[in-house]
Amino acid sequence: MCPPATREPRPPSLKGEAVSSHVAQGEFVVKLLPLAMENQPEGGKLARMSLDKTISGDLVAVTTGQMLSAGTGMEGSAGYVAIEHVEGSLLGRKGSFVLQHSGTLCRGEPRLHIAVVPDSGTGELVGLAGTFNIAIADGKHRYEFAFTLP
Repeated sequence: MCPPATREPRPPSLKGEAVSSHVAQGEFVVKLLPLAMENQPEGGKLARMSLDKTISGDLVAVTTGQMLSAGTGMEGSAGYVAIEHVEGSLLGRKGSFVLQHSGTLCRGEPRLHIAVVPDSGTGELVGLAGTFNIAIADGKHRYEFAFTLP
């Protein structure tokens, strides 16, 4: 039995600054390429990949990052973590930020949490906080990015 998914508390706003809440939507194309994996255990169930995306919609950006994944002996169960640097324009505001991924697949049931790393926003995205949700349908990757900005 897999444990129930938990929800993270919403990030605190910057002290004394008004924030506005938004939801950005769009699509992205992802490119994963295998990278050398150091300290591979016997059986080779760990993998390391480069993670590059081209994002369109309310967020127009390119990303670069890396992903680590682990398979298991149970079909439909795996896990991954990733960090990706995002650079572009979010609802017309230019800058960059970092997304942190944590995902599991428990006997075919996915659980995914992707959040903006606190204080990673630059340029017009300083103070950005939020969560990035992904849906895959008809071979297309779509996103919904719930975020706040001062």
